[in-house]
Amino acid sequence: MTELLAAPTSPLTSSPTRPAPRTAGHVIVEALAAHGVERAYVVPGESYLDVLDGLHDSGIETVVTRHEGGAAYMAEADGKMHRRPGIAMVTRGPGAANAHVGLHTAWQDSTPMVLFVGLIPFDHRDREAFQEFDVKAWFDTGAKRVMVLDNAERASEIVAEAMFAASSGRPGPVVVGLPEDVLRHEVHTPTHPPIPVATGGMTARDVDALTQALAGAAKPLFVTGGNDWTPAAAQQLTAWLERHRIPAAAEWRTEGTVPFDSPSYVGPIGYGRPKPTYDLLEETDLLVFVGTVPGDTLTDGFVVRQDWSRKNFLVTMDPSLRGRSGAVSYQIVAKPDVFVRDLAGIDLPVRPEWVAWTERMRAEQVQFAALPPATPTPGPARMDTFMANLVPGLPRDAIVTFGAGEHTNWAHRYFPTHGFASMLSARNGSMGYSIPSAVAASLSYPGRRVVTVAGDGEFLMNGQELATAAQYGATPLVVVVDNAEYGTIRTHQERHYPGRVSGTQLKNPDFALMARAFGGFGVRAERDEDVPAALEAALRAIDSDRIFALVHLVVEQRTRAY
Repeated sequence: MTELLAAPTSPLTSSPTRPAPRTAGHVIVEALAAHGVERAYVVPGESYLDVLDGLHDSGIETVVTRHEGGAAYMAEADGKMHRRPGIAMVTRGPGAANAHVGLHTAWQDSTPMVLFVGLIPFDHRDREAFQEFDVKAWFDTGAKRVMVLDNAERASEIVAEAMFAASSGRPGPVVVGLPEDVLRHEVHTPTHPPIPVATGGMTARDVDALTQALAGAAKPLFVTGGNDWTPAAAQQLTAWLERHRIPAAAEWRTEGTVPFDSPSYVGPIGYGRPKPTYDLLEETDLLVFVGTVPGDTLTDGFVVRQDWSRKNFLVTMDPSLRGRSGAVSYQIVAKPDVFVRDLAGIDLPVRPEWVAWTERMRAEQVQFAALPPATPTPGPARMDTFMANLVPGLPRDAIVTFGAGEHTNWAHRYFPTHGFASMLSARNGSMGYSIPSAVAASLSYPGRRVVTVAGDGEFLMNGQELATAAQYGATPLVVVVDNAEYGTIRTHQERHYPGRVSGTQLKNPDFALMARAFGGFGVRAERDEDVPAALEAALRAIDSDRIFALVHLVVEQRTRAY
């Protein structure tokens, strides 16, 4: 069974009147608007001036960022939050190179995203012109499709194809090259309507196979992951799991699909995962992955659950099952929301083994996630104290973002995620994601509390995007965990080269002063006794002054969340 995603309302009419002439650059903007795009994250360049001119009078907000990596990360985060691709625009050569990091994140995280890259004029090709590069050679291995607008008449069609390719099957990034001179050509073509995306669904055979597998399992486990969800589908799955007393774990850095406080939620699985979820994959006798596959991160480097006799059901729209490992007992080709719609029709008697299995794992998760004392201790500032004071006051729809590093584990352990998408991160382990993703989240949901947890090393990779936050009114709460080192690498170093610290130590600026220089609020806490007041002042600045706020926590080295 196959459904089609409802396409956004298109301005295309049935009138036979020939459209007035517009440049190809303006047509691209019209086509993006027809696909429901609300904002584009850009670093301007002379190579796509006509697109920028089209954005001038459009309803699409143009968010001017300070680095192409920041623009690409914001677009990637936008694609995670919404059921349409995020949009980034950069210029040729250096701009495209800088944006590559966001593209890689979208590729490994299966995030729908379209990167528009301005190119040199058509007749300058293959002459080593200023900032010339081969867009297909650069991006072909890291994008679902790479297209170049060589014919101005196809401008609207190529946008529709790019948006479709980014969203269909396993979502991912698409690159569209825009030659400078082609963009200025006038065309009379109408706006191409959005192309419906197939969503799959369970056949009668699929329903029967899953029903029999569930009925025969004593310890079933669902694992949710990926970005191809809707809030309604996440809620419906949660209700079904709770009704049947079946547990669900979350793929690394995708918590919230099944809420933090659900009696069915048993914790995250991924790098640095704590007991007891470490052994869940081996213990379960039926594993149902929804929206993702068991790749190397979840299976501890293709080690856990590799026995081909294991019973694994994989629910994904990717027929190639790219990135999976271990046994595949059955594949259901469906997007998560359609799968959950069909799953809701399966009603089984609750087995006592399910209840005991779920309650045991849930109790261990509750114990693990229990907040530490909120009262400060003597000595340096502590993230435990910060989280213990932050979490009780968070609204239920709060969003957390972070990049990569040991500092992220405080969010994994304590941050109460309630629904999709309340956790935004980079599952490819990319640093520098925290600030751009927080800006994108705050712009998308201005009424929600957005918190980002950044390491000191990570913050300086894209901290300049706080200027973007100030310019467009984004109001995230930023906590910078300053332990004066690249902590994750130091941990690996101590494991393999004990006592030989090299290449991991940092000397940092005053991040609170930086925040104030960018136009936000900044406060520095070096002692644990200062943490509650620092957090209170930061939240007051956000709520009263409507500016972003940064708390600079100077913490001890080698102190980790777990």
